[in-house]
Amino acid sequence: QLQASGGGLVQAGGSLRLSCAASGFTFDDYAIGWFRQAPGLEREGVSCTTNSDGSTRYADSVKGRFTVSSDNAKNTVYLTMNSLKPEDTAVYYCAADCAIHKGDWFFGSWGQGTEVTVSS
Repeated sequence: QLQASGGGLVQAGGSLRLSCAASGFTFDDYAIGWFRQAPGLEREGVSCTTNSDGSTRYADSVKGRFTVSSDNAKNTVYLTMNSLKPEDTAVYYCAADCAIHKGDWFFGSWGQGTEVTVSS
């Protein structure tokens, strides 16, 4: 199971760090992805970190502002979000397994998301 947390209300330009805790498996076994979904909009991939070499691909919309990190001892992955914009407002989810193919993002299983609201 996956549980995202750490969301909240923040002003534009601010920062948040989301956490994704896993139970029942270790992150090393899977690629880990983050995606978000805003009301009325399609799901948008945010990041995908491979379990082969730990490299992360970011969506162009968040590149340079969002960073993925992990704490293996806690079996937790983090999404640090800086320079937040109102358009980053969404429910954020972490997923076990992800892939990007020809610009399309694919995600495996995910749990409850965490809501992020960025005010202008």
